[in-house]
Amino acid sequence: MTRRILQIIPTLVRGGAEKQCVLLATNLPRDEFDVHVCALSGAGPLADELKQAGVPLTVVGKRWKVDPLAWWQLRSHIRRLNPDLVQTWLFAGNAYGRAAAWQAGTGKVVASERCVDSWKSGYQLAIDRRLARRTDAIVVNSRGVERFYRQQGIAGDKLRLIYNGIAAAPPSTISHDALCAELGLPAGVHLIGAVGRLWHQKRIKDLIWAADLLKVIRDDTHLLLIGDGPLRDDLEHFRDKCVIADKVHFLGIRDDVMRLMPHFDLLWLASSFEGLPNVVMEAMSAAVPVVATDIEGTRELVEHGQTGFLVSVGDRAALARYAHKILEDRELRDRLGQAGRDRVLHDFSVEKMVGAHAALYRELLG
Repeated sequence: MTRRILQIIPTLVRGGAEKQCVLLATNLPRDEFDVHVCALSGAGPLADELKQAGVPLTVVGKRWKVDPLAWWQLRSHIRRLNPDLVQTWLFAGNAYGRAAAWQAGTGKVVASERCVDSWKSGYQLAIDRRLARRTDAIVVNSRGVERFYRQQGIAGDKLRLIYNGIAAAPPSTISHDALCAELGLPAGVHLIGAVGRLWHQKRIKDLIWAADLLKVIRDDTHLLLIGDGPLRDDLEHFRDKCVIADKVHFLGIRDDVMRLMPHFDLLWLASSFEGLPNVVMEAMSAAVPVVATDIEGTRELVEHGQTGFLVSVGDRAALARYAHKILEDRELRDRLGQAGRDRVLHDFSVEKMVGAHAALYRELLG
C-alpha cells in the first residue's frame, strides 16, 4: 500500500529550497509513496522536472501576503487529495500549508526550515512557535539552522536534521573558450562565479569590491554574477562607479548554471547568513573550489584549506587574496576541487537526503 505525500511550497523558481523539494518529490520510491506537489503562488522552471517525472502539480494562485481565498482553495485541495502526510516548505508554505492541512483533517504534518532566518520579524517567529506545537516534525538542513530555531523557542525534539542532497555535476557541453566567446570574453581568461538572488543577504557589493581589488594584481580574471533581484540596478551602478564593468558581468537568471559551473576557476559566496547553500554544493560537485564567508551552514560544507577557504563576513581583501592564491596554483585548485567533489558526493548525496525523508515518513505514519 502506497502512502500519499503532499509537498506544499510557495513557488518552483530555481532556489535552494525549491530544488530540494523537487529532488525529494521526484526521487522518493514510487512503490511506497504517491507524491504530489502544490505551489501556492505560481509554478516556475522547476515545474518541468516534476512533469517529466510524472509528479502531479497543482498551483493555487495565491496573490497577496494574506489571501484568505487562496487558503480556502488550498484547504479544499488537501481535502480532495486526502494525503497521509503533508510536508511544507519556507515561511508562506509553512504558515498556509500547516493551517490548511490541519483544517482539512490531515493526520501528519511536517514543516521544513531551510535557513538561519535572521530576517524574520517577531510576529513571524511567534507564528513559527505557535505552529510548531502541533507539527509532528520540523526538518532542518544544517546544524546552524537547528541551533537558530532552538534559540527561537522551538522544542528540540521536533527538529530533525536532514542535510540537502546533491547529484554529481554532469560534464559541460561546451568548451571553456567557446563559453568565453559566447559571453563576449577573451579566450582563456579565468572565471569566478557567484550565483544567487541580488539581495542584501548575498552582499554582492563585497564581491564587486573584491573583484576591483583583484584587478589591481591581475588582468585575466572576470566575475560572473548569475541571478536577479531588486538590487540589480543599484549593484550595476556601484560596479560602474568602481570602473570595473570590463571585469564584472551581470548574466541575469539562467537555466544553464550547471553548464557554466565546470568552467569556473572558483566560486565566491559573500552571504551574511545561509542555511546549507545549494550553490556551494553544486560548485563542489563540479570540482570547483569555494571561497565563502565563515557562517552557519557554509562551514558545514567548506573545510578551510581542504575544499576551499572561509573568510569573515565583509572581508573583501580576503576574498580577493584567496582567489588569487587559487588562480596562481593549478595544483592547489585541482586538489581543492577534487576534495570538495568527493566530500559532497559522499556525505550529501541525493540518496541520503531522500532516504532520510522516507525514514521519517515511515516513522510518523507507522
